[in-house]
Amino acid sequence: MRAMIFAALAAMTLAGCAANNSGKESSPEEITAAAYRHDGPTELTLYTMINNRSGSGAHTSLLINASQRVVFDPAGTVRLKAVPESGDVLYGITPRVRDFYERAHARETYHVRIQTIRVSPEVAERALRLAQARGPVASAQCAASTSALLQQLPGFESISGTWYPNKLADQFAQLPGVSDRKLYEDDADDKAIAIAEFEAAQDAAQNGQ
Repeated sequence: MRAMIFAALAAMTLAGCAANNSGKESSPEEITAAAYRHDGPTELTLYTMINNRSGSGAHTSLLINASQRVVFDPAGTVRLKAVPESGDVLYGITPRVRDFYERAHARETYHVRIQTIRVSPEVAERALRLAQARGPVASAQCAASTSALLQQLPGFESISGTWYPNKLADQFAQLPGVSDRKLYEDDADDKAIAIAEFEAAQDAAQNGQ
């Protein structure tokens, strides 16, 4: 039993997902008000945050463009006051918020692997419903929870469960029609700085400054 516990802890450490930093649960009214429908194709985008020094995967999340665009960000650490959240699903993913989300994870110590695949509206909507039903994800289970979600989608049966972000990204790359790019930035390692700057700019825009 002790060996099994140590093995599980090692897997969680190597997976690299941060402790769950979820904010408060937003109200249904806040989520409805923030809902953003993107007029582009229905698609899924897998984000993998990768350590620039070691090459190890540090975090996994999934952008879902369905009847609305959300990010399933299990045990994530990028949270904005203007972006409602429920059960590790982030709502109101406008183009500006999406751009910030990607760039906030790309910094001097990490880059982001961004893989996108087009899916049918039905598959996208199922992904959205599965993410909403998942609830908050425990620490270090970002890749495990994302791979478990993907496994339940038609056309993604080849995805096997994994605790490791890079292994999930490599599996995702084998799906037909996937686009694959990497985002590098040289911002300071502290994401809180980028979050504070973004929110200050948001507040200034709302106040007409």
